[in-house]
Amino acid sequence: MGKEFVKNITGMDEDFAQWYTDVVTKAELIDYSSVRGSMIIRPYGYALWENIKDALDKRIKETGHENVYMPLFIPESLLQREKDHIEGFAPEVAWVTHGGEEELQERLCVRPTSEVLFGEHYKNIIHSYRDLPKLYNQWANVVRWEKTTRPFLRTLEFLWQEGHTCHETDEDAHDETVKMLEVYAELCENILAIPVIKGQKTEKEKFAGAKYTYTIESLMHDGKALQSGTSHHLGDGFAKAFGIQFSDREGNLQYVQQTSWGFTTRIIGAMIMVHGDDRGLVIPPKAAPTQLMIVPIAQHKEGVLDFAYNLKDRLAGTVRVGIDASDKKPGWKFNEYEMKGIPLRLEVGPRDIENNQVVIARRDTGEKVTVSLDELESKIADLLDDVQNSLFEKALKHREEKTSIALNFEEFAEKLDSNKGFIKAMWCGDQVCEDKIKEETGATSRCIPFEEEKVSNDCVCCGKEANQLVYWARAY
Repeated sequence: MGKEFVKNITGMDEDFAQWYTDVVTKAELIDYSSVRGSMIIRPYGYALWENIKDALDKRIKETGHENVYMPLFIPESLLQREKDHIEGFAPEVAWVTHGGEEELQERLCVRPTSEVLFGEHYKNIIHSYRDLPKLYNQWANVVRWEKTTRPFLRTLEFLWQEGHTCHETDEDAHDETVKMLEVYAELCENILAIPVIKGQKTEKEKFAGAKYTYTIESLMHDGKALQSGTSHHLGDGFAKAFGIQFSDREGNLQYVQQTSWGFTTRIIGAMIMVHGDDRGLVIPPKAAPTQLMIVPIAQHKEGVLDFAYNLKDRLAGTVRVGIDASDKKPGWKFNEYEMKGIPLRLEVGPRDIENNQVVIARRDTGEKVTVSLDELESKIADLLDDVQNSLFEKALKHREEKTSIALNFEEFAEKLDSNKGFIKAMWCGDQVCEDKIKEETGATSRCIPFEEEKVSNDCVCCGKEANQLVYWARAY
């Protein structure tokens, strides 16, 4: 069924990159713009982002944070204030050199991130321990001049939130860093049905200018990892660069301890690659712009359309519901909404009306069930819950099946190719080994997991004594 329609989507196992491109365009999530590496987020894609954004914004506010907005442009002299930070971002910075016809006296950076802007502001408003903590968050766009781009995953401009906070003590900043990573992890697992591994980035992979970086890592269908959210303890490096000081409880001047944390539209790419299939998108119900689509059958017959619209009105208070009353054939509609990943499809025709029932099809399994109108709301709620949970369990099972243990370098390289996914292996802590693994296998360190584990006593690369287990993978 629908073979002619879905043949326009490349098979996942045939060419995963092309499958992804086909899905994001044919499901009308994005269109390409005239600027290389930039995307137009279409209404369906933006509605998906709004649902994710709303869920995250609610959680951010529940943890005591306030939303603010910082300027788009950063003077070059301001960006230079934190040496490690600017060195980390220099290759990706876009510069404004002219205003109208005139050349600017000082170049302006189009924000790649906003640490320096917050640093400048915090210096002006923080004076005493009574002013702390400062818990700010910004929803914004940022620009990073990427060489290789792909919709949602890596674009010149993307949407995100960036949290920036100031604290009295190192411990307070640490607690904030952990707390916000947990918020990201909970959102990924409970809203997007994406299982994540929580851990710390290596020194090489941490955020430029940070004391340390915590991350959540997820595994895509093709066995590549995706960094899905990061939370950084910045220490007092930015505070010293910008002079953010406060009088402590004993009257002594101290530098604040800072954090920053971010979550971006790339999570939509993760959702697509974790749950999608050869028919297109599969969207978890909690994130879906439309959770249930009503498709009238034989809608030209008397009473069918009225009945379908009455059903929509009835369900509007309990589920995000749509209806397709266009003159397109039911088969076309079925394929369209399967490709768009809508969790449930409700079919109703003259015979169903006569029998006081409807037929509901699940997007994840294709299973159809006949449901009495008397129990429609409760059955829809149960089905949505089951689809949500099933998608998470399926993704978790896939990750577990694609996670291998390697005890030496030969085994590492072999398993990375034979069972594409995560490799759990010990590491001595030397960046030389980390660099060699990347150079010879293409795998990078994803994180040192919080849940400590030991699979051997020796570094997978050099064979020396090792105490840290690292998750490795090829990654987006």
